Amino acid sequence: MLPLTRFWLLLRRPPAAGVRGKNLGLRKVASGVSFPGNASPRALNIFDRDLKRKQKNWAARQPEPLKFDYLKEEVGIRIADRVYDIARDFPLVLDIGCGRGYIAQHLNKETVGKFIQADIAENALKNTLETEIPTVTVLADEEFLPFRENTFDLVVSSLSLHWVNDLPRALEQIHYVLKPDGVFIGAMFGGDTLYELRCSLQLAETEREGGFAPHVSPFTAVNDLGHLLGRAGFNTLTVDTDEIQVNYPGMFELMEDLQGMGESNCAWNRKALLHRDTMLAAAAVYREMYRNEDGSVPATYQIYYMIGWKYHDSQIRKLKLREF
Repeated sequence: MLPLTRFWLLLRRPPAAGVRGKNLGLRKVASGVSFPGNASPRALNIFDRDLKRKQKNWAARQPEPLKFDYLKEEVGIRIADRVYDIARDFPLVLDIGCGRGYIAQHLNKETVGKFIQADIAENALKNTLETEIPTVTVLADEEFLPFRENTFDLVVSSLSLHWVNDLPRALEQIHYVLKPDGVFIGAMFGGDTLYELRCSLQLAETEREGGFAPHVSPFTAVNDLGHLLGRAGFNTLTVDTDEIQVNYPGMFELMEDLQGMGESNCAWNRKALLHRDTMLAAAAVYREMYRNEDGSVPATYQIYYMIGWKYHDSQIRKLKLREF
């Protein structure tokens, strides 16, 4: 576990120039169209995707968005480290749900030739962080990738796929746009994320209102990820779990930061409003149950990291050489 102290970034980097996505192997995609492969015929509808787009756009419009980027920066660094662990160059890379570009800024042009950053929030794409890699921004939904088959050498995604309604289908699309022997490296929030906040809200709401509604988004279980990646066609799979703990002055500061990150709950079954007394009670419960010695309260973010490869004949030859 890596403890991080809550900090505020006061300086803002100059935004990278946005370029319209042309000649990138784009294909026409419309919501509800059938997708190549064995995508599930049942489209799950857990999250309000339009609300999530608005939340991310609102966060990107804030005067100092960098002060909320600490968690996404840290995970972006860890994704970049995994890219560097692979001893090869990647001429064309896609970042799905890129936000303001938390992975690209930690990679270099010796490793990546061109970076395509795709997100549903246009304001995030307009304010991407500076990088030395030639970058193109594309407004696109993670659930409907507008790219042709066998386009990218590497696909990355950091803290975005936990808001996708149909994760199996999204992983199949990622596999589809990868070239043979291409690799996908992703990170998403795990099931124990914000368990302190969830427990505090449930206890307070049950005591004050006689029952509770979900206030923290549902997350995928780690045991399911390997199965989903394999079902999507990936092989040579790696799935590991990490935790990042961030300390906050109190529960309300945590909730303010979640909003600033664009990570507020957007599940359809969320409760729109909590009574003031319930919120105050939840903050008191949070402090009573989880307070640190210095008076701050911790928030745990569980991160699932996943790596999967698209099949190529050369992978069998390499495996035979290793066995020999």
